[in-house]
Amino acid sequence: METANQTASESQGAGQTLAPLCTVRCCGLLNRTLAVMFMVSLAFAIVVGNVVTLTVFMQTRHSRTPQGYLKVSLAIADMMVGVLVVPFSVYTEISLMVTSTPPLWYQGISTASLEGQSGPWQPCMLIGPVFAGCTFVSISTIFLMTVERSVAILRPLHKDTLVTRHRTLFLILLSWAGSFLLAMSPLMLSNSFTLEYNECSRMCNYAPLLIRNQLPPDANILLLFPAFDFSLLGGTLAVNILSFTSIRRYSRKRKLLSEGSLGTDAGAGGCPHRPSFSDIKAAKTIGILTFAFTASFSPIAVFVLGNVVGYTWCNFSFFAFWILTSNSCCNVIIYSVRDHRFRKGLTLLFQRDRPQPHSGKS
Repeated sequence: METANQTASESQGAGQTLAPLCTVRCCGLLNRTLAVMFMVSLAFAIVVGNVVTLTVFMQTRHSRTPQGYLKVSLAIADMMVGVLVVPFSVYTEISLMVTSTPPLWYQGISTASLEGQSGPWQPCMLIGPVFAGCTFVSISTIFLMTVERSVAILRPLHKDTLVTRHRTLFLILLSWAGSFLLAMSPLMLSNSFTLEYNECSRMCNYAPLLIRNQLPPDANILLLFPAFDFSLLGGTLAVNILSFTSIRRYSRKRKLLSEGSLGTDAGAGGCPHRPSFSDIKAAKTIGILTFAFTASFSPIAVFVLGNVVGYTWCNFSFFAFWILTSNSCCNVIIYSVRDHRFRKGLTLLFQRDRPQPHSGKS
């Protein structure tokens, strides 16, 4: 650890990343042990929760809808984080505790020791884009789910015509392709970035290469990430406002009808296309998903903005990245609380696994 810090801090030439700021308080043995325990628990929760989600949606017929396919896409993106991203951080942290030599993909080592050489393949070149791409897939899928629910609420008679399975699958494939293309954009559009394991965030992060201790002129490419996410989040919020406004208008008319304030003719013509209760409940659930993702992504957006400017916050970066990672196990919790179809499918799944009592004479 000390050798890695000295190497990164003493190298002043071009092609070096920001110097590590890890201290004994944040990178001591006790801190690393607690971090590994947290990571293992989080990986277990993400994988188990999303496997249950995928099983429920694949085993129940009523889930084979456009909304169900979008939920499957979201669960796959979350599960990839629990299968690839978090276990790699666990492996690296355990390696740092067991051995005294940092791995080649560690911060300050990948660029300082391998500069100008064709060294071994760096796993962060895979793990970093996977984490970024899955994050973009999550927010784009939530946006598509919001649009799908808004069509069901605002145009219930045209829902089956506008929102079809083929269109939904095409948009899902488009979101995956666009998300991972955006995740690779800093490496494709510039030679001033690398991917290495950051000792502060305990993850594989994009790192701008310093030129004479100065950030490269195209370091603001990383702002594409928060700009993309906040643009989709803003669009999701706007669509949610339209849906909730329609729901509120419908609820007000229904209340007036129950109180007899509206006549029969007015009531029949005032709300001819009524959204179903399940559509309203699903719209509210997606609104909660949007709020949860916005709350989990905002800290990392602040970190990326500060990193582009030139600030490096060690402790804050750990909380920012792992709050976003923890969002991958929140969706199944929200489904369990809000979606009665998911709860019903979960109940049927466990009942199906139970052995049926034998009938007949004993």
